[in-house]
Amino acid sequence: MAALWSRKREAAADEALIRSLYEEHGRALLAYATRLTGDRAAAEDVVQETLLRAWRHPDALVNGKGSVRGWLLTVTRNIVTDRIRAKAARPQEVAESPATPPIERDHADSVVNSVVVLEALDQLSSDHRDVLREIYFNGRSVTEAAEALGVPPGTVKSRSHYALRALRETFAGQQVALKGVAG
Repeated sequence: MAALWSRKREAAADEALIRSLYEEHGRALLAYATRLTGDRAAAEDVVQETLLRAWRHPDALVNGKGSVRGWLLTVTRNIVTDRIRAKAARPQEVAESPATPPIERDHADSVVNSVVVLEALDQLSSDHRDVLREIYFNGRSVTEAAEALGVPPGTVKSRSHYALRALRETFAGQQVALKGVAG
């Protein structure tokens, strides 16, 4: 029971110490922290952290080495410096909103789309695949694709038409199959 009363007396003494520190030095600490941070809310957090450290290290306040206010101001400056360093060490935080979309979008959909397109291309004949590769992947005109493939431009046009139609049918069939699985 004596230990419990002793702890209660210590807690009351610690609370009184922090209260008196705040009453005596709170305004000066807040003004100094506000000047260092440029932000009143951040300064209030710094003062709170300073008083918390004073509560954790009461011996530093009564050791007779320098003034209490000097120690508190030094702790305040150190806390602000630590926060600045921590903020500089990690990337800037940006709130997500419709106006500021994520910097890196989820690329899973594009990966799935690529796999689906590659599988559909594998189902085409090599002639149809070659025409699509020349026109869409290599960015060639019909005439350039015809020269590269060694076929007339009319053949390139008809092969691209039938290749695209086959792809549409493949994708339409996959959507029907997916709806059947999901339903």
